[in-house]
Amino acid sequence: MLKVVSTKQVRLGMFIQELKGAWIDHPFWKKAFKLEDPSDLKKLQASVIKEVVIDISKGLDVVEINEAVGIAPPAVVDTSSEIKSASNPTPKSKQISAAAEQKQAKKVINASKKAVASMFHDVRMGKAVNAEAAMQMVDDITASVDRNLGALISLVRLKNKDEYTYMHSVAVCALMIALSKELGLSEAETKQAGLAGLLHDIGKSGIPLEVLNKPGALTEDEFTLVKLHPERGLALLQLANITDEVTLDVCLHHHEKINGTGYPKKLKADEISIFAKMGAVCDVYDAITSARPYKDGWEPGVSLQRMAQWKDHFDDRVFKAFVKSVGIYPIGSMVKLKSGRLAVVIDQSSKSLLTPVIKVFFSTKSKSRINVEVIDLSKPHEQDSIVGHEDPVLWGIHDIHEIWS
Repeated sequence: MLKVVSTKQVRLGMFIQELKGAWIDHPFWKKAFKLEDPSDLKKLQASVIKEVVIDISKGLDVVEINEAVGIAPPAVVDTSSEIKSASNPTPKSKQISAAAEQKQAKKVINASKKAVASMFHDVRMGKAVNAEAAMQMVDDITASVDRNLGALISLVRLKNKDEYTYMHSVAVCALMIALSKELGLSEAETKQAGLAGLLHDIGKSGIPLEVLNKPGALTEDEFTLVKLHPERGLALLQLANITDEVTLDVCLHHHEKINGTGYPKKLKADEISIFAKMGAVCDVYDAITSARPYKDGWEPGVSLQRMAQWKDHFDDRVFKAFVKSVGIYPIGSMVKLKSGRLAVVIDQSSKSLLTPVIKVFFSTKSKSRINVEVIDLSKPHEQDSIVGHEDPVLWGIHDIHEIWS
């Protein structure tokens, strides 16, 4: 039985079925959970969320608070019908700072870019995809993500317009790996997801470059041609004797949408595999945050906000896990602080998604640049805090990439 209660009435032992309010505003990433940690209760009551929905069949009711002591927690129920409980989920390794990983990440990106460009060229020449070389790239990208989740993902976003097609494959590979780890998939499944991300757009090797790199809007015929790339990619992978089901599935279905308006098969909701749902989110995020021949990329934080507003485009659970994997405030995001200053996110904090490491550089009060200062918002003595995302374009700031990188 569900009941709406004020956050002031919430106590430990309640089962939170839903948090009333925008997902971006609340401090939790579970869709439904039993409230057992005092720090979680403190975060909830300090947040902007005013009401929650509780399930009194799984936890305490408002009038049952005094019975909390000694009550055994109910069995944990996996609400996902798609994500298997992996017997050996990918371990979360100890990470180094983004700054420390940047040099190595750049080497991985450059090597991967050349390898993917060569792969696309070979396919255009009628040669088969080299699966062994592709897996080596996946291993190198995985190692970088393990050392620092944000370094490679943020750097690969800085691709130029001419290399978008190749770098997009590298970016989606890295994003798929990070998302797999967030979802708790096994090491084998994570590698499958990475390979699928690397090869998801291989069908574009059969699309004329003048269409892929066209600076203006595509004609109806050109768009119809581009929409053939999932099926062409599937045929190319099968020709290369690549039989991995995840790779084939993501290649064919990464443009499907939850509401059934995607392509090529117009699949809906549960008809779409978990991996294809992951591919859809990762593909779109990299596309809209990257400079393209026909448009500039959106700022990462703004991109996440806009994606959240696209009703029934993405799977909700997968999208929330994706946001957690890149951070509510991804590296490279511009944010506004309570003090009125603007800053760019340069690294994530291991303590909270809401308290990243930032580089302050602008005052909204004086509307001018100020001395650059690096601040770790997770430090106990730090009094400032983020109040929201800001679009650099609206402030006339055009060098945000140079500031954080």
